[in-house]
Amino acid sequence: MGKVWFVGAGPGAPDLITVRGSQVLAQADAILYTGSLVAETALQWAPQGCEIADSKAMDLAQVTDWLLTRAERHATVVRLQTGDPTLYGVLAELARPLDAAGVDIGIVPGVSSAMAAAAAAGECLTLPEVTQTVIFTRFAGRTPMPPGESFAALARHGCTLCVFLSIERIAAVAETLQGAGWTADAPVVVVHKATWPGEEQVLRGSLSDIAARCQAAGIVRQAMILVSPALGARRRAGAATSKLYDAGFERRFRGK
Repeated sequence: MGKVWFVGAGPGAPDLITVRGSQVLAQADAILYTGSLVAETALQWAPQGCEIADSKAMDLAQVTDWLLTRAERHATVVRLQTGDPTLYGVLAELARPLDAAGVDIGIVPGVSSAMAAAAAAGECLTLPEVTQTVIFTRFAGRTPMPPGESFAALARHGCTLCVFLSIERIAAVAETLQGAGWTADAPVVVVHKATWPGEEQVLRGSLSDIAARCQAAGIVRQAMILVSPALGARRRAGAATSKLYDAGFERRFRGK
């Protein structure tokens, strides 16, 4: 049996895959990538003669079967996924039958679209004395939220929210946030296809108008929603600063 690697392709730009990820791809005998989400440019790292297949028309059983049969034939098999394999993927579901078959598994982390979206918009996700917590979540859809993790309950914390897989329900997201205590003029950033060359869109608005702005821009999929009291921090005067670089703050390598 060969080894199956779950590799995070990152958010879109081919050079945002990690060095380790590109090295694993360069050694691959077979690659199964999520063609509906992963840019084909990420496959530039694959060697000549590598077997490459797109999983967008496959169900879970077909994906599992593909990985198992290739692991029987090849030393290195790659499942190439968007972002990071451990976040909003089906890593556990795919790994179970591989584990049962005695197939060795490796995981290569990737840059999340949450980080890529913040970078594309030039925003910070945390800010001293404003928010020190970031919640990665989604709005309930075909996949319900677990008990105790309702979007409204999470929104009531008032910290940074990176909302995945929910752009098609942006109006309900905005309404729920306001119901949880956020003001109608609270800033929102929506980033469509962060870092994808020629396709990235950064849209700014407020909870009161972001749904209409998304509709006008035709953004209905593959977008990250950022809601945070830290948004716009670069343009704020008199904001609190980090103690890390405070001249009066003693550190291991810097005395008073």
